[in-house]
Amino acid sequence: MSQHYNQNYTKEQIEAILLTIQDCVRRNRFIISKNENRRENIDFINNYNLSSAKQKDILLKIEPEDFCHSLQNTNLGFEHETLYVFCPQMNLFNFDGEEEFVDIYTKFNIIEYDAGKRVIAISFHKRNKPLDYLFR
Repeated sequence: MSQHYNQNYTKEQIEAILLTIQDCVRRNRFIISKNENRRENIDFINNYNLSSAKQKDILLKIEPEDFCHSLQNTNLGFEHETLYVFCPQMNLFNFDGEEEFVDIYTKFNIIEYDAGKRVIAISFHKRNKPLDYLFR
């Protein structure tokens, strides 16, 4: 595991972070990044025909046991931000209608601003690298 990955959390801390993330999702104060740098997210959503409702449903089913690590944002000007990685495992139906058990790599940025908080799901795609779960 990378030296930049932080697993120094209690389960209670992760439960609180996840509560914040899922509260933002419930209130529709979230987006899943779909810009030109996030082709993997777009392909995942298309390959599994994930409607907005299904995307939201997946995010709301993430559990503390799905937590892997946090890391500092390395993008210039955003180094103060902490990103949280969870990798839930769910059955999804692919484009051909076949059921697949999928590890879903999710990486969240919680943004605080005057009106409250919002969440950006920077990553929302099939896992593409080895991960260590903190609570499994």
